[in-house]
Amino acid sequence: MAKDTDPGLQKQIIYSVFVRNHTPEGTFRALIPDLPRIRELGADIVWLMPIHPVGEKARKGSLGSPYANRDYRRVDPACGSIEDFRALAEAVHENGMKLMIDVVYNHTSPDSVLWETHPEFFYKRPDGSPGNRVGDWSDIIDLDYGAPGLWDYQIESLKYWAGTVDGFRCDVASLVPLDLWKRARAEVEKVRPGCVWLAESVHSSFNSFCRMNGMYASRDADAYEAFDIEYDYDIRESFDRFLRGELPLSAWTELLNLQEQAYPANYNKLRCLENHDQPRIASLVSGEAELESFTAMQFFLKGTTLLYAGQERALKHRPSLFDKDTIDWSDGTDISPMISKLAAFKKEYLEPDDIFYAAADDASCTAVMTRQSGAGVKTGIFPLRAQPSELGVRLPDGIYEDLLFGAAAEVKDGRLLCEGRPMLIVSDAVKGQV
Repeated sequence: MAKDTDPGLQKQIIYSVFVRNHTPEGTFRALIPDLPRIRELGADIVWLMPIHPVGEKARKGSLGSPYANRDYRRVDPACGSIEDFRALAEAVHENGMKLMIDVVYNHTSPDSVLWETHPEFFYKRPDGSPGNRVGDWSDIIDLDYGAPGLWDYQIESLKYWAGTVDGFRCDVASLVPLDLWKRARAEVEKVRPGCVWLAESVHSSFNSFCRMNGMYASRDADAYEAFDIEYDYDIRESFDRFLRGELPLSAWTELLNLQEQAYPANYNKLRCLENHDQPRIASLVSGEAELESFTAMQFFLKGTTLLYAGQERALKHRPSLFDKDTIDWSDGTDISPMISKLAAFKKEYLEPDDIFYAAADDASCTAVMTRQSGAGVKTGIFPLRAQPSELGVRLPDGIYEDLLFGAAAEVKDGRLLCEGRPMLIVSDAVKGQV
């Protein structure tokens, strides 16, 4: 891990906002009235997807992707002025949260300020024209970090924003040299002590694809030298295959256990069910009972929790990145009370130094997860298909309280009956073998 990573980040919740689509106005100031509600969900950090001007050349859709950035040192005028942005940052802090912004350092829009002023900073095709290494990213051109001067420009940009914000979510961070991130972390620390660094480390298959095709891609274990938190995309493909019915649940839980063994102490993975690149979880599960279990499990997993705006309404529609597509806050089912309760449970009971172990009953698609520390054992039962089952648990026989729904839970002969709803049990004793 980075030497100064705060272990307490594992108890925190990040709330992701796309300013353009969060409100009808789509502005920084229009977001401010919603901050108290976001805080009540348990959020500690508000992550704004890219706030910079969007390129016009080769843009996708009517408004273009925020990840086709035109100017690293300006805000999108459609969202407001720099003064409006700073007012939002102040309001986030007044509501007891930190502010994180998205930085897209692998590429820019084809009509970016950098292309106009420093074409030598860019990857070139054999004919000398700018291009990108990933063909379907047709609205961007790649930067070339072998170019002298680019590192200084990018780090100075980060230091500028660090005067206002508390952290950076780094887009496709694996494709940008790790040494740049390490240097950036050290220099930004002088401006913003305790700055939080979140890496969008890429899917395992994409990482391998890049390296086999001669591209740079850092491995997750190495990236922890610069980052506090990394995406859990190293095992996400197995989770998605489980959702599609292509793999048993145990195939994914075994990979969770491998993470616990393979990464440095206090490794921190971002645990998300959905984000702007993934389908809404409510569109992938069958009914409210299943959604309860997936949501409870997300908060129980070891790592920082990500909420994508609208997840608290169990929305099924994923807003477009390329057009105005305002979140319909009147749609769906409000699961905010459950999320707030899970956030409180996470902060009170789940510790960064917990020993984590996951098991699966494939017949009922139920995950049984244990987090153990000197303070005792925390057990999570998550019937992901809402099926009743009898399960083995590492608890002495007795009657326990389910801290999620308040029901009594009886353990007899090391077995517990689950009625098909998630359960959270805390005990100061543990029994038996994994």
